[in-house]
Amino acid sequence: MNKMPGQFVIVDALQKFKEDITQEQLKYHQRRVLVSKEFTFDAAHHLHAYEGKCKNLHGHTYKVVFGVSGYTNEIGMTIDFGMIKTIWREQIEPYLDHRYLNETLPLMNTTAENMVVWLYEQMETALSTDKYSSKDVDARTEFVRLFETPTSYAEARREWMAD
Repeated sequence: MNKMPGQFVIVDALQKFKEDITQEQLKYHQRRVLVSKEFTFDAAHHLHAYEGKCKNLHGHTYKVVFGVSGYTNEIGMTIDFGMIKTIWREQIEPYLDHRYLNETLPLMNTTAENMVVWLYEQMETALSTDKYSSKDVDARTEFVRLFETPTSYAEARREWMAD
């Protein structure tokens, strides 16, 4: 029974793969789709050659949002959110969470503008490795947004990284 909009229906039976839906029906389209995953981390840093209060050692609870696009695979999935989480946990977070960023990141002024490009590069590098790549899906980083405060962020976009 198809549920009509606004109508509440209790499920009588779960849809069964290969009985109620075929393998061919799992992939609904052949378009590129963007999925996003966000993470938070706490870190300390200070800015060089800057005459404001951020020249002093201080900390933030950062939020980072990764936008990854790709084509859907044979089951209609672009990239598993769990894979993005694995890349974050294994490849990126160890350099950031509860760390002194001036020490763990490459030599740079640890501005949000510099850090967001580093984050973009880390995700893009991970997605291109054999462990995470799939030619059918062609996953790629479209954007990274790094919030330094709840109302202030820097963003890196794919089209800007190609310049």
